[in-house]
Amino acid sequence: MTELHYNSGFGNEFSTEALEGALPKGRNTPQKVNYGLYAEQLTGSAFTMPRAQNKRSWLYRIRPSVAHEPFKQLKHKTLRSTPFDETPPTPNQLRWDPTPIPQQETDFIDGLHTMSGGGDTQSWAGLGVHVYASNKSMKLSKRYFYNADGEMLFVPQQGTLYIRTEMGVIEASPGEIIVIPRGIKFAVDFPDGASRGYVCENYGSPFIIPDLGPIGANGLANPRDFLTPVAAYEDIEGNFELVAKFGGQLWHADISSSPLDIVAWHGNYAPYKYDLALFNVINTVSYDHLDPSIFTVLTSPSYPPGTANIDFVIFPPRWMVATDTFRPPYFHRNVMSEFMGLIHGVYDAKESGGFVPGGSSLHNCMTAHGPDAGVFDKASNDDLKPHYMDNTLAFMFESRFVMRPTKYAMENKGLQKDYYKCWQNMPRLFAGKKNAA
Repeated sequence: MTELHYNSGFGNEFSTEALEGALPKGRNTPQKVNYGLYAEQLTGSAFTMPRAQNKRSWLYRIRPSVAHEPFKQLKHKTLRSTPFDETPPTPNQLRWDPTPIPQQETDFIDGLHTMSGGGDTQSWAGLGVHVYASNKSMKLSKRYFYNADGEMLFVPQQGTLYIRTEMGVIEASPGEIIVIPRGIKFAVDFPDGASRGYVCENYGSPFIIPDLGPIGANGLANPRDFLTPVAAYEDIEGNFELVAKFGGQLWHADISSSPLDIVAWHGNYAPYKYDLALFNVINTVSYDHLDPSIFTVLTSPSYPPGTANIDFVIFPPRWMVATDTFRPPYFHRNVMSEFMGLIHGVYDAKESGGFVPGGSSLHNCMTAHGPDAGVFDKASNDDLKPHYMDNTLAFMFESRFVMRPTKYAMENKGLQKDYYKCWQNMPRLFAGKKNAA
């Protein structure tokens, strides 16, 4: 297995070469590139975006990306994209058990299951939410993949992800995340065997770390903790399959060599990883709650300013010290739609069970949700001493778009049809006088 090396820093301009002298000096497209490489630019933003938002990398590769057979459409049983119109959007609270690991050999592409989504890939707005359950490395299936519809945020829950990309190799275990930008080719391997997790497909503007405002210069996710791979290349020939997601559909083409053949690259458009344990949690040290936006790791901005196409939010280990306060997440309704997952441990609003690692839930715009009856009773009567929550790591994909569940999600055996019952035995605690009928 390749020894992994990384650059650090979010959004930095990187220069990296696997062979000394492969990067041209002083120009991007010399008449002849060293080692007989081809120069190719990969652009992830409009050419005229402001410098701070302009995304591009120069790639120096063994063969140009164009060298493959024509694409043909590829059918997929459980992967869906916009328009999400198989089922109507629902105001009901939804929750699912973990997706089972398949019995037959299944690579990452075949193991994707779309749960919900909203927006429009062709308008560059919205998201798709998927889970994956796989047990076969793409190295064995001889497949490569890229997504022209959006960037992909991987949240592994079981097993390590070892992702070979055009820009180098990147690895993540549960508790870490990987982001593969739009258009970058990659292959997903599973060194630990069977693997399961979540994928947020972002059709909108690329993820960035949020502004800190009154927090100041430090806190939340710090730029230096994001890691980008150094150059590593595959110079192999054979019969391979290149799979593309384009216009909401899958396509595939024959290719006679690995597309992961970049010997050197420089730029700011590349995959990256982040260890969620490095998140600097901000929380109250007096009373009440801060809004859950204070737990935002990455955001895909939208319009109007302050509204998120997607927020990636985590609920990690942290101190709970608020006085005279109901400490678990309170009952709430909001304009954003929330898809939640649990990586490990227990989520403090669902201590009574039902929401387990690998499971998920969906609460759409203005759908009421919050702690179940058992949690409410316990937290309302707790002795409020400082308490460190150390057995938990939950996350949320939050979006301004209503998320429509897929037919797969609504017909899934793991759909908990009795989820609503966790609130049905909430007692009447009102001490005032009842109105007459």
